[in-house]
Amino acid sequence: MPDLPSPTQVAVPAFVILVLVEMLISWRVDPSRYEPKDTLTSMMLGTGSTVAGALTGASVFALSLWIAQYQLFDIGFVWWAWPLCFLLDDLAYYVFHRSAHRVRWFWASHVIHHSSQHYNLSTALRQTWTGFISVSFIFRLPLFFIFPPEMVFFCAGLNLVYQFWIHTEAIGRFPRWIEAVMNTPSHHRVHHATNPRYLDKNYAGTFIIWDRMFGTFEAERDEDRPRYGIIKNLGSFNLIWAAIHEWVGIAKDVFTVRGLRNKLGYMFGPPGWSHDGSRDTSDTIKARWREDSQGEKEESRQPDGAATP
Repeated sequence: MPDLPSPTQVAVPAFVILVLVEMLISWRVDPSRYEPKDTLTSMMLGTGSTVAGALTGASVFALSLWIAQYQLFDIGFVWWAWPLCFLLDDLAYYVFHRSAHRVRWFWASHVIHHSSQHYNLSTALRQTWTGFISVSFIFRLPLFFIFPPEMVFFCAGLNLVYQFWIHTEAIGRFPRWIEAVMNTPSHHRVHHATNPRYLDKNYAGTFIIWDRMFGTFEAERDEDRPRYGIIKNLGSFNLIWAAIHEWVGIAKDVFTVRGLRNKLGYMFGPPGWSHDGSRDTSDTIKARWREDSQGEKEESRQPDGAATP
């Protein structure tokens, strides 16, 4: 068994240095890219996430060792298993990430990462404190039936390190052959955007091929620049509120509404779901945007002086 370091822990000094470098560049190019209170909140949320991971990581690792007793294959640490593990781990991440935007229970943890209205390298550090509560680790459990747990955790760490650098507006677009395969800053800006066109798109971790395969890809458009944040922005830099606000929202909805079906809907339905349809989900927002866009197109086709029915 190789003695594997934690990729994220090794990369932390580089993360900090790159944030400082981008901050200096932004002050010269576009000072609005960084807001001191927002950046501090992101870094404190990242620190809290590290502490939460340290407190719960042993339990997840113990579960992985228990599952590994029932491995389907005795692959070990052969060289070809590493790229295969990384590829399948990235697919598992895609499934998790898509679920984290479509199921409110998972969104309650993941929303922390999207709560900044700025998009810079410090945003990558804005991570959840409650991943263990939302049991988001279940998406990687099948990998432990195939690969050694140490290999899976190492590949997951590499995936997380890769995703750090794509949280930036300082990099435009890469050549088409790179954009076709890899997740890039351009693709991930789309994912963090609240523009109706971009909602629920580009869930990839490292390889954008999953979004292209499963119909969730959207290219960034110059005429529709991304606007960042969440549909209802926090309006506060309160650290605790940023970490738990969606859990509070779930609790209020569940204890207020009647009926088991409605309670489960508020827990496991899509974010924004409501029993009476009074709230917006990403689907209703996009549907309304499509109708408005279609109406504008039809109106633009009318000859001068013609009345629109």
